[in-house]
Amino acid sequence: MQTRKIGPFEVSAIGLGCMNLSHAYGVPPSAEEGERVLLAALDAGETLFDTAALYGFGANEQLVGRVLKPHRQRITLCSKGGMGGVKGDDGVVRRVIDGRPETLRSNCEDSLRRLGTDVIDLYYLHRWDKKVPIEDSIGAMSRLVEEGKVRALGLSEVSAATVRRAHAVHPIAAVQTEYSLWTRNPEIAVLAACREIGAAFVAFSPLARAFLTGVLTDVGSLDAKDIRRPMPRFSPENYALNLKLLPPFEALAREAGCTPAQLALVWLLQQGPDIIPIPGTTRVDHLRENLAAADLKLDASVIARAGELINQSTVIGNRYAAQATQEVDTEEF
Repeated sequence: MQTRKIGPFEVSAIGLGCMNLSHAYGVPPSAEEGERVLLAALDAGETLFDTAALYGFGANEQLVGRVLKPHRQRITLCSKGGMGGVKGDDGVVRRVIDGRPETLRSNCEDSLRRLGTDVIDLYYLHRWDKKVPIEDSIGAMSRLVEEGKVRALGLSEVSAATVRRAHAVHPIAAVQTEYSLWTRNPEIAVLAACREIGAAFVAFSPLARAFLTGVLTDVGSLDAKDIRRPMPRFSPENYALNLKLLPPFEALAREAGCTPAQLALVWLLQQGPDIIPIPGTTRVDHLRENLAAADLKLDASVIARAGELINQSTVIGNRYAAQATQEVDTEEF
């Protein structure tokens, strides 16, 4: 498999987003099924594993830590703090964004314990808490680096201006944001900012939350707790219009001799050697299909046609609903 660089680390060109093994897309798989996916990824040569305190309110870190601890020296382990589950007075655990220095230290120590490791290779600020100057949050995280608890720092869902402010406090090794054929927001400014400071760009949801795989044809079938339900692009009306983009895209994939998911991943990989997609999956067969994209060579004309078919001008609906949009700091078209 090809490799790419994140800060001091050489990693597989395609990483594994571990979120949906514990969180987000309806009922998660069993721990045994999650273990099979993680070990299959390892066996296939994947070395970049991405988790967070938020995912399953700690359950994902526990799963990743337990399964991969025997292989710790073979992988680059990434996690995130600054957003997690907090139990209220009513006993209900709710998602809270909190970028205060004392919280980030506590988050990191909790993550280290759950992951069963002495050090996290790449530690992201999951969301910028806009009540706290980014300089204060990154300053606290830089002290975790100094103490040897973290090796490198990253940011998630931030603007180019915030990247530069953070980097002025401590080197930023990676920025993670949604990026795919149907979400081009990073092209506005963040990709340029990453290249300016030498940070890798980690693309989450590179398959557009299953849209680009062609397997999700009925959003009415989504679980009631599936995080896609409130997303405008996945409303029944908008999704019906977006589905019209798939037949020509699927035809292009057939012409290129690959699957639609592979075409979407190769498109991303060919946007620059500093871009690392981290698709998630709960199935070993889909995992292997995704990873095979790293070794595919597609003609530039195919890549260009894919980008012309699906882009910010042809997709209907915003990326996030109003509340989630307010919580991120990314540029919008």
